[in-house]
Amino acid sequence: MSVEVSVVVRYRRAVTYGVNALLGALETAKAECDLRLGTTPEETAEHIAASPADRVLVLWSFYSPDAEAMAAELATVRALADDPRVLHIAGGVHATAEPQQVIDAGWDLAAIGEGEPTIVALVEALRADRPLTGVPGLAVRDGDGTALRTPPAPQLPLDAFPSFPDRRRHFGPIEITRGCAYTCRFCQTPFMFGGRFRHRGVDSVREHVRRMAAHGLRDVRFITPTSLSYGTQGPEPALDAVEELLAGVKEELPADGRVFFGSFPSEIRPEHVTPEAMRLLRRYVANDNIIIGAQSGSDRVLAAAGRGHGSAPVRDAVRIAVEHGFRPNVDFIFGLPGESPEDQDASLRLAADLADLGARIHTHTFMPLPGTPWRDAEPAFIPLATMRELDRLAQRGDAYGHWRKQAEHAARLAETAKAYPRRARRRRTTDN
Repeated sequence: MSVEVSVVVRYRRAVTYGVNALLGALETAKAECDLRLGTTPEETAEHIAASPADRVLVLWSFYSPDAEAMAAELATVRALADDPRVLHIAGGVHATAEPQQVIDAGWDLAAIGEGEPTIVALVEALRADRPLTGVPGLAVRDGDGTALRTPPAPQLPLDAFPSFPDRRRHFGPIEITRGCAYTCRFCQTPFMFGGRFRHRGVDSVREHVRRMAAHGLRDVRFITPTSLSYGTQGPEPALDAVEELLAGVKEELPADGRVFFGSFPSEIRPEHVTPEAMRLLRRYVANDNIIIGAQSGSDRVLAAAGRGHGSAPVRDAVRIAVEHGFRPNVDFIFGLPGESPEDQDASLRLAADLADLGARIHTHTFMPLPGTPWRDAEPAFIPLATMRELDRLAQRGDAYGHWRKQAEHAARLAETAKAYPRRARRRRTTDN
């Protein structure tokens, strides 16, 4: 028996890259089905109600700071379109880290880990009317409300699925690296994707660019946790691999095509910013800015965070980048666990010095993100004097960011962490 399946996506600008990868996986696996995109909760409910399919799978993807708002949206959609045909599934790093919290918040399913193999297997299982406990990479609601985990989904080579489907409106940045060998204690990337790099091959990247160019697109951007780590598994950049990538992309673009590398939505580690690397980028890229991850001006805090570099390389990186015609945007996180007033002063001094050199400071507040080693850590207090200095830098045009909003998110995440202790037992489908 074949069951007709419709997929409705709560399509939000903040998570289009991840959703586009899922749509690309469905297209590649020829598991496409009736697909509808809801850009608001109301539109999502309308698509559910209008679907003629036997089963309706509603996809939600969100980051941890958005979990509470998305749960409220889910309640709205359920109130508007309460239908027994419907399964709501949450995916992304928050669902991976906190499946029980997601199930308790009202979702029927949580996707654990990388979503491409899971979404393909889930649609196939629904079509065949098979039990979902056989779908890898899920948490399903058990009879007592416990998040029951299925076997893990495989981590496939990045070339196995595209970054987006072959549809004009769904194109976006090309994911060239997944996973990260730098296990910073505040970062969700190694938890979600693994502590090693998996790189997309140059041939696959070029195929993405050819498809984009065929649709008239001329700008290419990339998703990667650390741009100049492309092609390597170690701490040193493989600049030959980076040049092969960039040269290949340029060959696939029209004469007026532009390549953006080391800028949003990716960044460059400070110790990777060398004169040789900047000269290489200058030959190929259109961006006049790069993003550098500093995070703190305190060597003590950087060591505790597992960054793998001190503050001196940050200063060197900004100087080198400016000398080669780039304006650096430098990330700083305030309120990291164990940060003292002296550590914050060191960060403020470094930020001011970098601004004088020509950098812009991107300010963040530490958030205890699920899945990270610092999930249960207490954020350091940020005094009024530090806030005033950050405001002063922003008023001068030397700083930007949503650090105040992130402080609100941090308080909510800390409460969630207390409500869901990390050591709670995980129940699996193979448990007795």
